Amino acid sequence: MNYDTFIDQVSQRTATSSERAVELTRAVLETFAERLTGGEVLDLAVQLPQPLQLVLKPSPSTEQADRFGAAEFVARVAGRAGVQEAAADDAVRAVFSTLREAITGGEFDDVVTQLPRDYRGLVEQALAPGVMLRRS
Repeated sequence: MNYDTFIDQVSQRTATSSERAVELTRAVLETFAERLTGGEVLDLAVQLPQPLQLVLKPSPSTEQADRFGAAEFVARVAGRAGVQEAAADDAVRAVFSTLREAITGGEFDDVVTQLPRDYRGLVEQALAPGVMLRRS
């Protein structure tokens, strides 16, 4: 999936402008990179378009994941994007669903296995069959 398509998908899922979708995507990916081990960030980044790879800032030296729960994840996204937590929650779900479509094989599932059980609500929609966004 190319960058424009990724942002378009997030924009449609969040019912926001493309500019806002860029901000939301950046906030989610930066937070996601903090939550994953360095190896998983690298595995994820190589499958994304170049502008999104730069957002993840993969580094082999960042092996430790920052341990925080789903509520903190959403709060960090809200702070980074300057939105209310309800909007951040929607953005996280939208970006996760789009990530699932953008990356190949079971990489998304591999990444999700690093997350504790309280993330289930955030990733459930992305894991559901038929999550692909339908174009009208």
